[in-house]
Amino acid sequence: MSTSVVVDTDVVSYLFKSHPTAFQYLPDLTDRTPMISFMTLAELDRWVLEAHWGEVRRQRLREYLERFVVLPYDRDLCTKWAEVTVAAQASGRRIDCADAWIAATALIAGAPLITHNRDDYVGVPGLTLISHG
Repeated sequence: MSTSVVVDTDVVSYLFKSHPTAFQYLPDLTDRTPMISFMTLAELDRWVLEAHWGEVRRQRLREYLERFVVLPYDRDLCTKWAEVTVAAQASGRRIDCADAWIAATALIAGAPLITHNRDDYVGVPGLTLISHG
C-alpha cells in the first residue's frame, strides 16, 4: 500500500466542509500522507473568489490546507500532463485540463488518486483510483 495519496479537489472540498461524502474517504487517508496538486490549490482559490468568502473563512481554508503536501509543477509534470491528455483522447475520452493536471500529479508521485469523480479519469492509463462514488 502506498504511504501517500493525491486527493482530488472534490474530496478536499468534502473534507473541508465535513460533507457526509467525506466520511467514506477517511479510512483511505489513515496513515497516509495526503498530497494535492498545485491545480487543486488553484481550483480552491477560484472557488473562494467565486463564492465571495470573507477573510475568516479564507483563513480557515488556508489553515485546513496546511495538512496537505502541495505538489508543484515542473518540467516532468508538464510532459506527463501532455501524455495524459493525448492518452485520454486516444481512448475516446475527454479529460478536463484541471483533471489532467491532477492525474499527471498522481502518476508522477506514484500515488493513487482519491476522487469522488471516477468517470473524470477513466481514460488515463496507469492511474490508480480510490473512489466511493
